[in-house]
Amino acid sequence: MDGKGRSIDNICIERLKYEEIYLNDYKSIYELRNSIENYMEKYNSKRLHLAIGNKTPNEIYFKAINYLNHNNDKLLQKVS
Repeated sequence: MDGKGRSIDNICIERLKYEEIYLNDYKSIYELRNSIENYMEKYNSKRLHLAIGNKTPNEIYFKAINYLNHNNDKLLQKVS
């Protein structure tokens, strides 16, 4: 994963490594797992991302899912 352009291809994983994993000394797999879970929660639901209009990834994802669910309900009503 050290080749040219690889960090851009996997920016989320690179960010996780440099912002969380490399900064800490984990004593156990349990501690590492908890740290990654906390990081992912913060990254997806609390951290604002400039590339998506200062929203969180969860805001964008759940808005899209709700939109699709709402439109699928309308399509199913038309078929019935």
